[in-house]
Amino acid sequence: MSSTVLLAAGNATSEHRPLIIALFGAFVVATLIITVWAGRQTRSTADFYAGGGQFTGFQNGLAISGDYMSAASFLGISGAIALYGYDGFLYSIGFLVAWLVALLLVAEPLRNSGRFTMGDVLAYRMRQRPVRTAAGTSTIVVSIFYLLAQMAGAGVLVSLLLGITSDGGKIAIVALVGVLMIVYVTIGGMKGTTWVQMVKAVLLIAGTLLITFLILLKFNFNISELLGAAATNSGKGDAFLDPGLKYGVSALSKLDFLSLGIALVLGTAGLPHILIRFYTVPTAKAARKSVNWAIGIIGAFYLMTIVLGFGAAALLSGDTIKASNKAGNTAAPLTALEVGGGAGSTGGAILLAVISAVAFATILAVVAGLTLASSSSFAHDIYANVIKRGKATEKEEMRAARWSTVLIGIVSIALGALARDLNVAGLVALAFAVAASANLPTILYSLFWKRFTTQGALWSIYGGLISSVVLVLFSPVVSGGPASMFKGVDFHWFPLENPGLVSIPLGFLLGWLGSLLSKEEPDAGKYAELEVKSLTGVGVAAAVKH
Repeated sequence: MSSTVLLAAGNATSEHRPLIIALFGAFVVATLIITVWAGRQTRSTADFYAGGGQFTGFQNGLAISGDYMSAASFLGISGAIALYGYDGFLYSIGFLVAWLVALLLVAEPLRNSGRFTMGDVLAYRMRQRPVRTAAGTSTIVVSIFYLLAQMAGAGVLVSLLLGITSDGGKIAIVALVGVLMIVYVTIGGMKGTTWVQMVKAVLLIAGTLLITFLILLKFNFNISELLGAAATNSGKGDAFLDPGLKYGVSALSKLDFLSLGIALVLGTAGLPHILIRFYTVPTAKAARKSVNWAIGIIGAFYLMTIVLGFGAAALLSGDTIKASNKAGNTAAPLTALEVGGGAGSTGGAILLAVISAVAFATILAVVAGLTLASSSSFAHDIYANVIKRGKATEKEEMRAARWSTVLIGIVSIALGALARDLNVAGLVALAFAVAASANLPTILYSLFWKRFTTQGALWSIYGGLISSVVLVLFSPVVSGGPASMFKGVDFHWFPLENPGLVSIPLGFLLGWLGSLLSKEEPDAGKYAELEVKSLTGVGVAAAVKH
């Protein structure tokens, strides 16, 4: 069956390529229209960075969902479940539980304390220039790590649909996605990006719901029958449904799982493109409400990814999935082909085209949000407040944001081309680890610890950032692993695929140690002001309008 389905995917995309191109084109044109429309309403930095703070809790919750349900969620998790069963399902749990940390610890106080970026919160009670530089640097690095996953997903997806097998063709696809994301952000700013994310969230939920329904229909809506078929078809039997297939092989793999779990659960509360979404609503109550909506929408989505993954395992062989993409990133589109009518059917080809167009929409929306987060942080934190020392005009600041968008896009295209063969869920987990190591300790200490100092913030951000990035560079993800970024070379010395187990505690430790060893006396008055502001939101509405 493996070669038949894979060949059918190629034939179906060949026969129905005009339909596929039309669907892709329709979405791109529709989102560009939305972006241009929103761009005409973007007149100030508040509009560009935070959409003027005018979105409702439900709208922002939908946009957060669109920002969060990335290619990693749709393509990577379903592929991981299809290949590794229970151990792949752990990604779904980790991504979902992470939202509770964001809701309980970060969402409301961050919304109350800042204006546009994480750097605003840190600069309130610390020396502005060094902490803004650190916050801006961290935001850009985390965003680029996350962008790698989206670029890799885009290359895999469009290559499958258009029958592109050459490395040059895949790199061209990555470049196309990069160009589109630059256009979205430079023209539409936060307003355009938010509307694109809302549309994409609706499309993704609808598409996932359709495939979930069709998979369950094949198994008479009997989950037990579905899981049994997946276990049998995987060739691994009951082991496919038990923990340990990927992360229980050795003591080292168990440590890798622990590292992955810590990164997933703590990472969301430090992701810059999620954090800036809390500034797009007018009140703290709306910020809290938007996270509640996001948890509901995202929770329903991740439940469906379980059906997608086990459905792929039940309907396709592991060889089929790996032959299309070694990391399993094409499991969901191939399953859509199968449940739509199977090999050679028009229904299968149409469903494959629709689902792939939705997945492509997912990638475009997420990369736009990521690029906006990093360009906003560069323009607002580094350019306006560090280089220009707070004397930049709004026009100059927005111009800096647009040029930094272009630069970040170019870097992302180059790195995305190298990461095109890696599992996108694993790549996103790396971004979570970097965010949890560098950003989360600094945010929590700043909001809740009176003794925290500028030195503590710098040690925490740079220490967490450098340690996590260095450990990733010398891990099996980059070299020496079965599916590493650089083939044929081995310079890794760190044994784990995810650095979270080491770098996250180190980030917290360095923030604490740096503050204790600092000669700087913390400003108790400023901390009291920030505490009142973070708990009540006093003065926030006025700050956003100016």
